[in-house]
Amino acid sequence: MGAGKSTIGRLLAKELRLPFKDSDKEIEQRTGADIPWIFDVEGEQGFREREQAVIAELCEQDGLVLATGGGAVMRPENRSTLWRGGRVVYLHASVEQQLDRTARDRNRPLLRTANPSKVLGELLAIRDPLYREIADVIVETDERPPRMVVQEIIERLEALPPR
Repeated sequence: MGAGKSTIGRLLAKELRLPFKDSDKEIEQRTGADIPWIFDVEGEQGFREREQAVIAELCEQDGLVLATGGGAVMRPENRSTLWRGGRVVYLHASVEQQLDRTARDRNRPLLRTANPSKVLGELLAIRDPLYREIADVIVETDERPPRMVVQEIIERLEALPPR
């Protein structure tokens, strides 16, 4: 959350001349509802089921850049689908950076709490090893301009051996 997945994903797709998809935006478009509403009505479990279906569908497509929600890696099925679907880039950001980037965003159901910093720290502790498990490339995004991150991603992807 707040690592720059959507911003960097869009720029990366543009640079690679590929379509860009954001799994959260796809869910919102398909349901006609925003993520906080889905969380309120269906709970996190309902949202995660929708997310899994969208990720599975999008990973079957060739030649696109996909940004997922931060919690997508919690399900083993999503990790497997993402890894099989293509190269996985993990954008790592510190809790401080995530807090700074999400402070004004009211579209983050998991941060509707008195202590968002604590929540972000707990989420990072759980999710970080899962991202690292499937990542082909890990890039630090703290205090870095998105275009610099994109250039590093491209260079590192080009250097990878074929799978």
